[in-house]
Amino acid sequence: MSSGNPALSYGDCVSSLRTSLCFLESSVATLGAGVQDFPRLSSVLKTVRHYELIPQPTLAVAEASLRDEIGPFIALLLDRADKHLERQARRIETLKARAELNAGRLSHYPAPSGKGEEPEVKKGKGAFPGHGRGMGRPLDGGAALRAKVVRQRKEALKYGVERLELEVLQKERELRMRLEQA
Repeated sequence: MSSGNPALSYGDCVSSLRTSLCFLESSVATLGAGVQDFPRLSSVLKTVRHYELIPQPTLAVAEASLRDEIGPFIALLLDRADKHLERQARRIETLKARAELNAGRLSHYPAPSGKGEEPEVKKGKGAFPGHGRGMGRPLDGGAALRAKVVRQRKEALKYGVERLELEVLQKERELRMRLEQA
């Protein structure tokens, strides 16, 4: 040891200690600034998930397997949906044809009068065209009733013929659709 002034050596020690304290405070400030965002970083790092990467050939094999497994079911469901749509379209066409037919039938009937007699009977028309015209006499009760029954039968037969014609057209459409599918 040196035999110098003990006050000087204590002064150097205190100075050196103060310098060390300044460096320590500076280090603590730098460290504090560095970890100031640590709570946010820890929450961000907790939610990050790491996934294992799969090679492309393995992924392609898995996709093909899935396609082979569910492909027939999807095709079956699509086929069912197409058939159902075709059935609904045919039903709509049938209902439209029926509505047109009924509208046509309704337009042939004369408007009802207040007394319950048909206008044709009032005018003196008979059950058949050409009969009772120009004669000027109305039909009696029995003849008017027979004429009405004959007219109703005629309308019913006419309706039946029109319905059968529509059924024939419908069957032809169905046959054409089946031939196009085959």
